[in-house]
Amino acid sequence: AAAADVVVLAVKPRVVPAVTARISDALAASRPLVVSIAAGIGLARLESLLPEGARVVRAMPNMAAGVGQSMTALTAGSRAEARDVEQVRALTDLVGRTVVLEERDLSAFVSLASSSPAFVLTLIEALARGGLLEGMPKAQAVEIVTQAVLGTALMVQAEADRRASTGSGRSPADLVDSVCSPGGTTVAGLVALERAGFSDALIRAVQATVARDRELGA
Repeated sequence: AAAADVVVLAVKPRVVPAVTARISDALAASRPLVVSIAAGIGLARLESLLPEGARVVRAMPNMAAGVGQSMTALTAGSRAEARDVEQVRALTDLVGRTVVLEERDLSAFVSLASSSPAFVLTLIEALARGGLLEGMPKAQAVEIVTQAVLGTALMVQAEADRRASTGSGRSPADLVDSVCSPGGTTVAGLVALERAGFSDALIRAVQATVARDRELGA
């Protein structure tokens, strides 16, 4: 810590106070940029644990960083400068995409990016079980569903990038409409999902995750 330009607090939230206490003298002497990826510990709390005047940026990657496809959020502390945020962004962009948010939006981000991989994995597993029920080998069903989910996500991303650059690009709802033929198989499946409360269940999952994140950070 004494020799670093950037110190990353990549530890469990419960041990952050002990870690910052241990390196406090080194941080006070070298004044590095401090980056925290500890969930649930807000900027005000982090700044209170660090030497006076510390520059802090919170970063929240997700599990897809392991394959270079993370969605990471950054939010800057009261003393962090624009160049500090850009320095951290240069690091997080190496493992995926990065957005800069206000801290008040981080709880929603936790649900939409940090927790949602578990929701999507549950979706993949459920769809694969459907294939298994219809007689398809499980491994093959997982492969098929995984590629379908990956391709769909890339399509949504491409349309969003097109909309950002040209002003014209299809939304997820537009893409849904494009794959639904009148009286066809896809719309039959969608109606079955909605009758089972699919969209409502996902919205409730987001709300539950946000509520829990705020409890942990209280």
